[in-house]
Amino acid sequence: MALKKNLALALAFGLVAGAVQAQDLRIGLQDDADVLDPDQARTFVGRIVFSSLCDKLVDITPDLEIIPQLATGWEFSEDGLTLTMALREGVVFHDGTPFNAEAAIYNLNRSRNLPESRRASEVSSISNVEAVDDTTIRITLSAPDATLLAQLSDRAGMMISPAAAEAAGLDFGLNPVCSGPYSFVERIQQDRIVLTRFADYWNADAYAFDTVTFLPIPDTTVRLANLRAGDLDMLERLAATDLASASSDAALQTTQATSLGYQAITINVGNGERADNPLGQDARVRQALSLSIDRSVIAQVVFEGAVAPGNQPWPPTSPWYNADFPIQERDVEAARALLAEAGYPDGVDISVQVANNPVQQQVMQVVQAMASEAGIRISLEAKEFATLLSDQSAGAYTASQVGWSGRVDPDGNIHQFVTTDGGINDAGYSNAEVDGFLNGARVSNDVADRRAAYNGASAILMQDLPIVYLYHPVWIWAMEAGIEGFVPYPDGMIRLAGVTMAE
Repeated sequence: MALKKNLALALAFGLVAGAVQAQDLRIGLQDDADVLDPDQARTFVGRIVFSSLCDKLVDITPDLEIIPQLATGWEFSEDGLTLTMALREGVVFHDGTPFNAEAAIYNLNRSRNLPESRRASEVSSISNVEAVDDTTIRITLSAPDATLLAQLSDRAGMMISPAAAEAAGLDFGLNPVCSGPYSFVERIQQDRIVLTRFADYWNADAYAFDTVTFLPIPDTTVRLANLRAGDLDMLERLAATDLASASSDAALQTTQATSLGYQAITINVGNGERADNPLGQDARVRQALSLSIDRSVIAQVVFEGAVAPGNQPWPPTSPWYNADFPIQERDVEAARALLAEAGYPDGVDISVQVANNPVQQQVMQVVQAMASEAGIRISLEAKEFATLLSDQSAGAYTASQVGWSGRVDPDGNIHQFVTTDGGINDAGYSNAEVDGFLNGARVSNDVADRRAAYNGASAILMQDLPIVYLYHPVWIWAMEAGIEGFVPYPDGMIRLAGVTMAE
């Protein structure tokens, strides 16, 4: 069977008139990115930077269809155990190293085998990668993997220069070398990340800006003020409370897309000694916390209704949502009864870390007030986001208010967070039955079988609650009125192909 060719569709998303004069673009981010190494990174804003810095094997459309990027076509064998991919010709990395089959093999093996890789669980189905020829690779799987193409549309599919990676080792993220439309110039922590247009990019005519500068500004009010003052050209995650004001400003424009992800409270149940507390050791305390929260109040008070209350990794509108577990009504008395049953009739004291931006802090202040009425006394620890994630990974936390930007395949919202030794299982949760369900969902291409597996896992997770889900965001972007061609994507990324700005 011939490989599926999608080149025309891919180019349709990348064309832009070449006559527009190139300019500089300044983008305000809600947080600072973590390490700029696709295999070690985990932040949402880091993925935004990578969208301009590092091409992937495949990408998505706004409707979540998988389309070519560095791979121009692909084909699975009938048994689902072999994936053959044709690679784009004439591509070079930012250091001039050619992108070819050997480079793709290096990258996939690095994601699989680097001890520090956070992508290992995402590509764990891969047992071997080999070159058919210089522009074709054959990926052999240990079992069919319904999630693999979706994984390759994100960080697991990002290609970095093998030469640069070998030379830098674990310090690669200090000077990342990829093959995207923009190359790395400099980074000043908590201040800026600067990229410059890569003249030898395979689709260079689709990109209009000389440089792209990402500026972390956690305060949403300050971020919007900077946009209005002309110090930014675009910002991501406009506060819902500012949407009406920004939309009515003739100098600005806004656009939005429903997120694939969620915001939640991750609880340390087995990640080191900080798990040794009532919240970490007794599911009834976690259930009491969940029952004390009115998710619709969070949606209205903090976001003026511009988010969807949630209690699962997927929003209630998703086909993967389990209707057998609807969002519970707040029940303070039931929460108190659970605490008493667990041996804490006088309540419990817990600590929750939260990012140092006003939106997430307000979310947790609302949760704090509601939980206190049930006898759960929450102290909040505000932290810079990269520090919060670092402490979370290390187990240096009791509970953490943290979100996930969401993935195209449902596996990406759950597997690595709750399976034993999952790449982002910061809760330290382990349940063999949950592992069985979620590993099973990965090897079937039958939607009904996968849904049954996710439902089986949900029945257990709803009792154990290593993660207490709160709501599902809506991505809102604000930008200068002169920006044209920006397309909102449900993954929240900023793709700059076809984007221009009037003088």
